[in-house]
Amino acid sequence: MHDHTKSSIISESKVPEVTLGFWIIKIAATTLGETGGDTVTMTLNWGYLAGTCLFLAAMIALIAAQIRADRFHPALYWATIVASTTFGTTMADFADRSLGIGYTGGSTLLLSCLVLVLGLWYRSEGTISVNSVSTPRVEAFYWGAITFSQTLGTALGDWIADTGDMGYRGGALIFAAGLAVIAALYFWTRVSRVTLFWAAFILTRPLGATVGDFLDKPLDHGGLALSRPLASAVIAAFMVACLLLIPQRAGQHPSETRAVEQA
Repeated sequence: MHDHTKSSIISESKVPEVTLGFWIIKIAATTLGETGGDTVTMTLNWGYLAGTCLFLAAMIALIAAQIRADRFHPALYWATIVASTTFGTTMADFADRSLGIGYTGGSTLLLSCLVLVLGLWYRSEGTISVNSVSTPRVEAFYWGAITFSQTLGTALGDWIADTGDMGYRGGALIFAAGLAVIAALYFWTRVSRVTLFWAAFILTRPLGATVGDFLDKPLDHGGLALSRPLASAVIAAFMVACLLLIPQRAGQHPSETRAVEQA
């Protein structure tokens, strides 16, 4: 007679473990996405449409490389994040300004797209946890959600900073306060960790966007009027230093449960 018990096999994911270091690099990546996107569309005067097409092509190529990779590669992963956040910057600006739908319309449209992707992901897999990112199909959902969350974050950041009297400093403080609330919920409540992750991922984007705008916007617009290429280079150097100094480990996910026979 045999007893059948089930056990989960733990294997490595193709995305990084979510630690404090992850969030530090994520905020730096979103700030670089803002200054880098503005460098191409404004400083180099490519315009929003051309900039969006350029970064979309780069993002698609990097996502394809990420999906083809057999394991987690820190440099490849964070390059893909930077590409998605830079595309998010130019895409949000194109939707808000060139298409003329405004910040409210752009934010609503992008939120709807993000909810749709997360809903399809949950319907397909039964979870939207990043710990489940282990197959090409789940990776496609993951990067779709990442891209829309990055673009939504850009639109939210511009909405807060450019409307009313908040400015870029005020916008950064609002989003930093929102992240502090999420951290408090994480440490002191039992609110779903998956929900808190995606909320934090969305809010780190407008925080990075407002910090980036604060660095390169004119003084009369509440910024520091720094050179966009210089600001981008400094932030990129900071990111590289973080990747070298902060341990980069792959997250873990439970693979399919299998039956183990015991006599």
